[in-house]
Amino acid sequence: MTTWQVRIARVFGIADHEARPVMTGALLFFMLFAGYFMLRPVRETMGVAGGVDNLQWLFTGTFLATLAAMPLFGWIAAKVPRRTILPWTFGFFALNLALFAVCFHLQPDNLWIARTFYIWLSVFNLIAISVVWSVCVDLFPMAQAKRVFALMAAGASLGGLVGPLLGIALVGVIGHAGLLWLASILLVAGIAVARHLQRWRDAQPVREELTADARRRPLGGSPFAGFTTVLRSPFLLGISLFVLLLASVSTFLYFEQARLVELTFPDRADQTRVFGTIDVVVQSLTILSQLFITGRLVQRLGLGVLLVAVPAVAMLGFVWLALAPTFAVLAVVMVVRRAGEYAFVRPGREMLFTVVPTEAKYKAKNFIDSVVYRGADAVSGWAKALVDILAQQPAIAALIGAAIALAWGLTGAGLARAQARIADRESLPDGLDVAGEGLRR
Repeated sequence: MTTWQVRIARVFGIADHEARPVMTGALLFFMLFAGYFMLRPVRETMGVAGGVDNLQWLFTGTFLATLAAMPLFGWIAAKVPRRTILPWTFGFFALNLALFAVCFHLQPDNLWIARTFYIWLSVFNLIAISVVWSVCVDLFPMAQAKRVFALMAAGASLGGLVGPLLGIALVGVIGHAGLLWLASILLVAGIAVARHLQRWRDAQPVREELTADARRRPLGGSPFAGFTTVLRSPFLLGISLFVLLLASVSTFLYFEQARLVELTFPDRADQTRVFGTIDVVVQSLTILSQLFITGRLVQRLGLGVLLVAVPAVAMLGFVWLALAPTFAVLAVVMVVRRAGEYAFVRPGREMLFTVVPTEAKYKAKNFIDSVVYRGADAVSGWAKALVDILAQQPAIAALIGAAIALAWGLTGAGLARAQARIADRESLPDGLDVAGEGLRR
């Protein structure tokens, strides 16, 4: 055991032998999020450039693109070994980024290329992040997940902090096309880091489904197995509802953010700086929480606090926004909601999947993280637009958002209890279908 591993373990409250995988997982998240958040402010500016009134069309296009992408991902997950799902996915997206870089270089002002990139990046975001979490959920049992997931996710927050800073510093030098090439390189490097994490697990098997031989075998099944698996499992349906409500809250705030930014900052360069600044503040708060709060919080108070606290804060934030619909209030609510989601909700949500079967950790999880999430985006986007047309009062939409946040928190509380019951049943020798029974009791 090296000195740095012992020091990291003592500072962050983990076992000595867990320092290496934590740092490796954090590096994997860092590379993915640095590339994504480097491009995110550009995407947001492109969305505003097409008109805030047209955002629901971009959300709908994103949902349709996600539906088209899921059978392809399902086919890959069924045919290739589990340990190669991430390299195939990252390699495909890296190639896409290279193609977009060429298009941006040849036609930098083409509006349809910009809209296509907006949709593509929104699909890439959910699928790529879900795949990384699938690998982590597959490699770490629940006991370890409680200790290491938040720390590994801190790598994502650090990447989310560095990415916008890189974008701001380099966009004037290498342009949008150059940023895409850099993000592509980070994805390819992420493949090498993921292989290193797999080799660590090969040397330290914990349970049968984590052995190297098992992870070299394809998952098999249908490309649409993620959808059918979710339909058969009340527990997975509960997670789907949680994600649907989460996405709806995010969409209501996102539309308000776009509306207020357009009114307050008419210049496109200023808009990009505002979006980048919000990302920097969010990730700074998130990384501090993940390093020093999240892991200790879940070990002391349980999973439920991660799934309930942020919805409760979001509900209060919506009420505040209804009373004072200004950009300053929106910025505070947006920062707190996003930082809370990254620091608490996302690690908690991933812990739910530690008790589901292996195939569900890849196929059903990716279906929920992408199709369900983007479907909720599309539906809630049109709902928000309809509310704005009918009510013509931002306060009405904010109060509806508060009601959605309340339902989100109640769903999170129910899932935490169900996950605890499933974990108890999983330790029994009767071999019952714990994933299907979790919410029936």
